[in-house]
Amino acid sequence: MSTSERTDDIVEIGQLLAKYAVTMTKGDVDGVVSVFTPDGTYSAFGDVYPLDQFPALVAVAPKGLFMTGTAHIEFGEPDDSGIINDATGTQPLQFVDHTQSDIRIGYYSDTYRRTADGWRLATRSMTFIRRNGEHNSGRPHVVDLTAAP
Repeated sequence: MSTSERTDDIVEIGQLLAKYAVTMTKGDVDGVVSVFTPDGTYSAFGDVYPLDQFPALVAVAPKGLFMTGTAHIEFGEPDDSGIINDATGTQPLQFVDHTQSDIRIGYYSDTYRRTADGWRLATRSMTFIRRNGEHNSGRPHVVDLTAAP
């Protein structure tokens, strides 16, 4: 893989992650869903949520500003044709709740997959950084999707 191709992949994944942050900030469920592979999952609060639960998950998520940093991306090995189709990454996050300006910080651990539509998130897992310095995924079952609209 040439340096130019690698740079193109990094830019494309970066734009994908920017779209996630912007669509989450705007409450655009379709936009959030569009950055994932059809079998994509999101993990937080001790649970893994498949793509069909995203609309309910976004509906009950706190609203506010999702500010993300540049992701550190590591690419997998090329396939038999020399193309790299998978990667992993870590992206820092600061979320500011719009009602009281409460701040949450942490990072996403991601897997990315090249698809016919370009790079997509296959998995995204949230880790919160607590005031005591602990890193964890949150309290299990803090989100009740049965109560979502």
